[in-house]
Amino acid sequence: MNPIFDFFLGPYEDRELSLIILEATAFFFGIASVVYAKKEDILVYPTGLVATVITTYIFFVDSLFGDMMMNFYYSMMSIYGWWNWARRRDNRQPVVYITRTSSKEKWIGFGFFVLTMLVTYGVYKIFGAEIGPTNYVDIFTSGVFFTAMWYMANKKLENWTLWILGDLITVPLYAYRGWGMFSLQYLIFTVLAIQGYLAWKKSLGKSPQTS
Repeated sequence: MNPIFDFFLGPYEDRELSLIILEATAFFFGIASVVYAKKEDILVYPTGLVATVITTYIFFVDSLFGDMMMNFYYSMMSIYGWWNWARRRDNRQPVVYITRTSSKEKWIGFGFFVLTMLVTYGVYKIFGAEIGPTNYVDIFTSGVFFTAMWYMANKKLENWTLWILGDLITVPLYAYRGWGMFSLQYLIFTVLAIQGYLAWKKSLGKSPQTS
């Protein structure tokens, strides 16, 4: 077999079929979610919830608590984002539009970044898990992704910059851990995030400013 296929598919030889099916389902809904996000379609949230709830369970089973917390955060923030995007002014105009982050929002985002890393580190300690180099990468990307999720929920252009950064880090990390489908998923996420940034930036000037 091709070495590339061996690298990505080899770890699945000993994995439970139920987990493989769950990972494939999360893969499908995760890709769909980012495609909807790129289009500024509210379906980003229900599809994303399916993916993150499944992924939270998968990583709990695999004792990857940083990744587990990251996807748990996704699920909670998806509920908030779903509500926020659905809000309408006078039952017609959406309340939230694509904008850039203000200085205050940048500081709030940085606060979320630091707080998320601290909470994720605490989760590792609570579960008594050994924290190795890759776990510290988990902790860092958890902060990046949670902040990106909050920015996306508020339709801030900079959410895509953070997704791109986090995705690029996660691709080799998941490949190293044997999560081939998730690694491929984040590679696709990277491409879609770049496209999402360009699409939202194009729409930026067309969106009424609410600030």
